Amino acid sequence: MDGDSLKENLLIGMGNPLLDISAIVDKSFLDKYELQENDAILADEKHKNLFKELTENHRVSYTAGGSVQNTLRVAQWLLKKPNVTTFFGCVGKDDYSKILYDNAVKAGVNVRYQYNTSIPTGTCAVLITGHNRSLVTTLDSANCFTIEHLHDSINRKLMDTARFYYVSGFFLTVNPEAQMEMAKVASEKNRPFMMNLSAPFICQFFSQALQNAMPYIDILFGNESEAEAFSTSLNLGTKNLEEIALKLSDLPKENLNRKRIIIITQGVDPIIVASDGKITKFPVQTIEQEKIVDTNGAGDAFAGGFLSQYIIGKNLDVCIECGIWAATEIIQRSGCTFEGDPTFSN
Repeated sequence: MDGDSLKENLLIGMGNPLLDISAIVDKSFLDKYELQENDAILADEKHKNLFKELTENHRVSYTAGGSVQNTLRVAQWLLKKPNVTTFFGCVGKDDYSKILYDNAVKAGVNVRYQYNTSIPTGTCAVLITGHNRSLVTTLDSANCFTIEHLHDSINRKLMDTARFYYVSGFFLTVNPEAQMEMAKVASEKNRPFMMNLSAPFICQFFSQALQNAMPYIDILFGNESEAEAFSTSLNLGTKNLEEIALKLSDLPKENLNRKRIIIITQGVDPIIVASDGKITKFPVQTIEQEKIVDTNGAGDAFAGGFLSQYIIGKNLDVCIECGIWAATEIIQRSGCTFEGDPTFSN
């Protein structure tokens, strides 16, 4: 499928739109707020002064963020045709949401925000220490997404006519009911429903919602720590990633027309893919350490690269290859950003 024949609204994503506030910090800053170098958490009471301290005492940059929105922006960059993807999420009526909207539309995403007039747009502190990043999220209005937004006549038509669906595990903290409604639409129409585990805490503390979604998931993305956390919550009895991938792929499934695919990334180690009862490993592209600027967004970029090829009918090998390429490009920049024309070819 070439760019001219690409249809609009092929892929719908639903997630938490967030403005990323990024800064380089030292380890003592993380220690002060009890944070780990490579982790993603929701802010709680002990983080209430973090954003103020970050913006007042550090040089910060603002970029459009939120896992699913990042993934769709990367996919659009590679697809080179506007509005192939559509995004649902909730924001505030403020300057931050305008930055988010402008960035996403500029990338080619069809943005269908739900607006909350009383609660500000969500933010994510991206705390960079060397090549590591720690993410601390304040959901704010992103937490206010209601299922009624899916029932809006325009949005309902978009959901009914899309061919592919992608959501984040993060959204399970917001509105699992909306996520399940989208999953059931995908299943009834025999269309792929895809999900990202997103963070270990999702697997630990929102395990039941994740287990409820699992029968509908056709493709599941996650990294090694997320896969291990999910294995523990499901009592799979193993920390071996290949065994975890196979066991997850074999869990009960609602739509039996396609086999489930499990994709586990491991940083610089090979990507593990469980499909059709077997494991395939894909080596990642290695780049010089000095070229790595920021690993924030690498997972989102991988998913975006993968999906850009998957929705146009490329085989699994090409999808993985493009995901690796996209992640490699993004980690050489600050945040999930890109410029110029993509040079991926297969």
